[in-house]
This record gives sequence, structure tokens and C-alpha cells, in this order.
Amino acid sequence: MHHPGPPRFVATGDEIELAPRDPDPTATYRWHIARAPVQSTATLGDDPVEQFVPDTPGRYTIRLNAPDGKHDLTVRAFPGQVESSGAHSSGRSGRSGGQSGGVSGGQSGSGRSGSGEYTQTGDGSDGDGGGGRPRLTLRPEIEGDEAVVQADCSPHPEGSERAADLAVEFLLDDRDDIDADAVTRDGTDLRIPLAALPERARIHAVAVGDHGYSVPDAVEFTRTADGVETGAGVAASRPYDAPEWAEDAAIYEIYVRTFAGDSDQSPFDAIVDRLDYLDSLGVDVLWLTPVLQNDHAPHGYNITDFFDIASDLGTRADYERFIEAAHDRGFKVLFDLVCNHSARTHPYFEAARDDPDSEYRDWYEWRSDTEPETYFEWEHIANFNFDHLPVRRHLLDAVAQWAELVDGFRCDMAWAVPNSFWREIHDYCKDRDSEFLLLDETIPYIPDFQAGLFDMHFDSTTYAALRQVGGGGDAEAVLSAIEGRAEIGFPEHASFMLYAENHDETRYIVDYGRDAAEAAAGALFTLPGAPLLYAGQEFGQRGRRDDLAWDHADETLQSFVSDLSAARHDQPALSADADLVRIPYEVRDGPSDRVVAYARATAEDAAVVVLNFSDEPTTVELPAVTDDTDLVSGERRGGAGDWNATVTVESVGVFSAAKSDLRQ
Repeated sequence: MHHPGPPRFVATGDEIELAPRDPDPTATYRWHIARAPVQSTATLGDDPVEQFVPDTPGRYTIRLNAPDGKHDLTVRAFPGQVESSGAHSSGRSGRSGGQSGGVSGGQSGSGRSGSGEYTQTGDGSDGDGGGGRPRLTLRPEIEGDEAVVQADCSPHPEGSERAADLAVEFLLDDRDDIDADAVTRDGTDLRIPLAALPERARIHAVAVGDHGYSVPDAVEFTRTADGVETGAGVAASRPYDAPEWAEDAAIYEIYVRTFAGDSDQSPFDAIVDRLDYLDSLGVDVLWLTPVLQNDHAPHGYNITDFFDIASDLGTRADYERFIEAAHDRGFKVLFDLVCNHSARTHPYFEAARDDPDSEYRDWYEWRSDTEPETYFEWEHIANFNFDHLPVRRHLLDAVAQWAELVDGFRCDMAWAVPNSFWREIHDYCKDRDSEFLLLDETIPYIPDFQAGLFDMHFDSTTYAALRQVGGGGDAEAVLSAIEGRAEIGFPEHASFMLYAENHDETRYIVDYGRDAAEAAAGALFTLPGAPLLYAGQEFGQRGRRDDLAWDHADETLQSFVSDLSAARHDQPALSADADLVRIPYEVRDGPSDRVVAYARATAEDAAVVVLNFSDEPTTVELPAVTDDTDLVSGERRGGAGDWNATVTVESVGVFSAAKSDLRQ
């Protein structure tokens, strides 16, 4: 079906890319504005991919005429011009507005009476301390004979608004045949009688305050064959959540062509032979850098064939054997998906460059007759033109081929690809496998990418904080970085990948030394998020992309990282469901600005973490409810007695605690 996807929330003046899904490049697609606010003068052109800019607050219906019929897309535009957060201009979301309305098909409902002008700056705050972007999480439930959507609203953490001050605006998905007359609102609840539900019903919403509106969230109700899941014949789900397996996973990045070290093994065989070792590290997920045919740059990101395994790595059969072996051992596998560009040695680009009349000329963006558009003046790649349907078709076919084999995509340069394209990939992958993972590389991260584009995000902010602390900055910066997620607008259900290094960054141990590297690893395994180890990080590898020095591994560091990973997996208080809690602490001995302590807590369990980035042991006074046995090493770190509020930590200490009185 060519329907353009879920309804959109946006600010006036922002662009929305309109594109048919699952496109047939030979077909004709036409867009027009079927309904708009009276004051609007917005227009659309005649191309199959169009950029729509709402110019007046209100509700728009954009209609696509496609070979399989007519498809309507609801766009809800809020007042105010907002700044981009770094997203692609065709896909960035607005961050302002609020207006009331009733509940109707493909349309919205708000608890706020009247309308107003609300604006918000791009950093999640209005700049005057009075407010900022709110947050929203939708909870789907079956209550008796009704499907219920409960909206949990949170105001900006630094703002003056309360949750009760926020309104909720719902949109029913245009793709679903929901009887709008059967839908009712009760405060922050939306209700639909089960008898009125179609086979599939998706509901979208934002929280609206005086300083902006939230990242959209969505829920889904699906009729089941036997009703076993709910007892009512309807299953409820949250399609924008990360798979449960990913949220608590330890991820291991493998730079494919150097992993074998000085061995003469093939890359895939070398990985298979070390699966036992990776299992001993507590690794759950393997992310391999690109494995497709490329221009022979070792990193593999300049692709020349999106459908074939690189010949220097092996064959597709070799790759599939590796995946089978990894799956047999319980590992998940991430495929590094590159959509923004091809190599300039790709045969389509060479044809386009050499012949202006080539059928591939429109596949690329151009800055001159022979020079393609690119980012950062990268001389070996050429940016694709996503306005051209054959490009989308080609890449979507590649996505379909590789999604069948793996458990998720690590999405390269996600910020440089139109949002509408990522939404299509997200929906395609989730429809085939609801547990498929979409992890975006976006630096800095963008909150609106949580709204049906990606499940998990590179936490570049915490990465930067770890680098700052490693270089001598105050260790409290790591807590501020985690809290910054909410401050910029990420909802509480957003998931993140934590990292201190990867194939694009220098080794942390080289820049800041062994002690700081241990503390940084402690942060990765104890802060909220999925920790990433870059191959060799666990044993002190110093070269960023060099052959791994397996014969010179620091076994002590290796054992330390393995113990950290085991502690994280064994302690419920370090799981994805655990809150981050600031606690009082005092550094009794050692440099106070190089030490940070915090707690993680669930409803039943709690743990206190101490990170010491200095090169000397430190003694820290913690809340009296803290045990002094280090859960990483198993050693006592305090004085006599079962409970002691003072511990001595060399780099990382994790201690059980009673949840009560942690903040005292």
C-alpha cells in the first residue's frame, strides 16, 4: 500500500516530506491539499515526492492519488516557527503549539479549551526558566469491553508547569478504519469500544503546554486470532518502544576487517571462533561495521553494491553461517545500514557522472556537472537524491533482503536521510518482526527521532560528558548528561546506547589513561542505557582501527570489564527499568571533582555506584543504608560491620542499598 504513513504533528513553517510508500517508480503519484484552515495559502507541486509547509495553525488533510487508490494523511500544525534540532529539513518535527478540538476520524482531540500561541526554542527550553518541552507516554489497556489509551504527561523538568496543566491531543491513524463517532475522551483517556475496533487501530498523541508540545507517541490495538493474549480478542502494544531484549543488552561493535588481528582466518570465521569469548564478556548483541561490497576502504561505508557481501569478507553463505552461529549462541546481530550515499565507484554513480543523459543521473544530488553533493567534503561518496523514486525502491529492496537475516539495523548517518524514509523502514521492519531494533547514529541526538523512526539512540551527550570528565572535568557531568535527555524532550520510554569510544573515535585509554578508562566503563554499565564495547576496548587496545592485539591483551582489564558486565546483568537495580537517583555523598579522601556517586533503583531493589576517574583511590561517605561489599569485585570496601556508609574505591564500586532513605 502506498499510504504515506502515520499522521504528523508539526509547527507552522516546518517542512514535511510527502512520499508514497512501497513506490513503483513507473507509476504516477499526485498530491493535493484536500482540506486546510481557511487562512492557509499552502500549495503542493506535481512531483511524487513533495515538501509540504503548513503556513497556518490547524488541521490539514493531504491526499495522495496512487495506483491503489486515494490515501489521506492528517497533518496537525501548531503555531510558531521553531528551530531545527539538526534533523533533515524534510523530516524535522516542530516543537510548539497547542489548540483544542474534538475527536474525529484521522483527527485530533484536546482537553484544552480555546487556542493560543505557544513557542519553544530548539533546545527544549523557552529560555526564560518558565517552561520547556513537555513529555508524553501513552499506556494502552483493555478494560472490560473498551480499548483504553491513558496519556501520562510530564512537564519540562526545569519548568513551572505541572502535569495537570498539560493537555493531550490525539490523532487517529488515517490508515485504519476507526469509527470516530465511537471514540470518547475522559480527561487524559481515550476510549474505543472493542466492538468498534477494526483489525488494527493506531492512536497517536502529543502533550501540549504553554511552552511547546511533546515528542509524539503511539499505541496499537490489534485483533488476535484466539484472544489468548488479553481474553478479549484484542492485543495492545506500544510500537515506538525498543525491543525488550535490546534495552538491557550489552552491545559489542566489531570493525570487521581488523577483528582477526594477525590471524589468517577469514573475518567471519574469526568472529565465530571468538563467540565463546564474547559470551564470557557478557555480550548480547554483535554490531558489525558494513559487510557489503565497497570501494575497498577498510571501513566499508562507501558501498558499491547494496545486495552483495564484500568479496574480501567472503560470500553471503559465509555471512549467513556467522549469523546462524551467533543466533545458536543467543547473540543478536545488527546490520550496519547505509542509506545516505553510495561510493563514487558505484557503477550507477560512474554512469551518471560520465553521461548527463544516463538513467542514473537523477539518482544523485549534484553541486556541479561532475561533482556530487556530499557531507564534510568526503571525496569518496555521493549523496542519493531521495526525491527520485527509483532510489527509494532500490534501498527499500536492500532493506527487505537484509532484514530477513538479522535482528536490527544500526542506521548510519541517520540525520542525513529524510525522516519519511526512516518511518517507512521502521514500519516495514516492525510489521515483519515487532522485536526488530532500529538504532540511529545521530550526533547530537534528536528527540523527535523517537516518534516512529528509531527505537534506540546513540547517546552522544553522555559520550561527550565522559570525554570531558576524562580530560579533567567535574565527574558530576555524567549525571547532568543523563538528565539532559528529559530536558531536551525525550520521553521516559526512550532508549539509548552508551559509549565511550567506537570506530570513529580515539581510544579512551589512550586519551585519558587506564584509571579513567575503568571509570568510564563503569559509567557505561551502570548508567541508564545499553552499554557499547568497541572491540578491543575491554583489553586495552590502543589503535582505533588497527588489527586487534589479541596476544597482548590486558587480562586484568579484560576480567574487570567482564565482572562489570556480570554485575549489570545480575543486579535488577542496574536494569533498564531502574531509575537514576541523585544521592548525597562526600569525598573524604581524594580529589572530589574526579568522583561521582549515584543510585539506581527499582520498586524493590537499589544499588549505589561510585565512579573515580582519578589515578588514586578515594574514600567516599555514602548514605548509611549502603552495604560495603562491591558487587563488581566481590570485595569489602568499607570498615567493620555489615553496613557501613564509608567505602574506598579505586575506579568503580557498586554496592547494594536499601531503597528507603537513599536521598537522605
